[in-house]
Amino acid sequence: MDIQAKLTSLLDQLNTVIVGKPDQTQDCVACLLAGGHLLIEDVPGVGKTTLAHALARTFGLHFSRVQFTADLMPSDLLGVSIYERSQEKFIFHAGPLFAQVLLADEINRASPKTQSALLEAMEEKQVTVEGQTRPLPTPFFVIATQNPMDQAGTYALPESQLDRFLMCISLGYPSRDAERQLLCGVDRRELVDKLPSLLTPAELLLLQQQVQAVHAGAPLLDYVQDLMAATRGGQWFVQGLSPRAGIAVLRAAKARALLAGRNYVAPDDVRAILPQTIAHRLIPTGDAGRGAQEQVRAMLDAVPLP
Repeated sequence: MDIQAKLTSLLDQLNTVIVGKPDQTQDCVACLLAGGHLLIEDVPGVGKTTLAHALARTFGLHFSRVQFTADLMPSDLLGVSIYERSQEKFIFHAGPLFAQVLLADEINRASPKTQSALLEAMEEKQVTVEGQTRPLPTPFFVIATQNPMDQAGTYALPESQLDRFLMCISLGYPSRDAERQLLCGVDRRELVDKLPSLLTPAELLLLQQQVQAVHAGAPLLDYVQDLMAATRGGQWFVQGLSPRAGIAVLRAAKARALLAGRNYVAPDDVRAILPQTIAHRLIPTGDAGRGAQEQVRAMLDAVPLP
């Protein structure tokens, strides 16, 4: 497999569906290549669900979509055991969580009880139902969409769950030219339905192994640790990043380097993915007057490059 040709094809196909957002689609591909879960946060109608569908189809993965609502129960995700008279025993009927990609649409409209049902699945790639541990398919990704917290009927995701998402991105409104293409073009849902799968699970596994093999030198690791230490100093954020978040930063940077055609991580890779990878895990200090992503960018400018 020609890795760079395959990666270019992946990005090109996604950019035909999500017009004018090449940076965001690159972040999404990097997130999945790094084996992480993806959270897409934005107002309704800007293409969050379309992007999630396009990712699942392009990566050639079996997916299921669940519309999260206030009355959604954990059993609606995990499945239930039903008594089968013909077999005279209870048979487990798997829920939509047992897919390679779960599209969790408007995840923050579900109750905290249902949101917490995803925690074990996202971290351990398994679920415990009725006292029995059941493995999930391989690979397993959660691609979730979320509405802004100031909208009615939303529940804040707990910090422990936000920490399980490798990246959180926002699409934003399209440019005028991109919006004209959307107004004049084919319906995006029709385009998604016709997208071919460009990867097999075996090819995806190979790409993920290539990401792990990307080299990160000692100066680069020092830089990542300097950034981690900066988040913990109290100047920028209320509470700093955990070691797990640092590992996530490095994984995402390696995936970004692979997409750029390099077998080593550069500081620019870390800078490019840092806001999307850590901002959703952090709370800015009270006197900052900035959002989390703006605060991360300000911190980036203050930490010396290696």
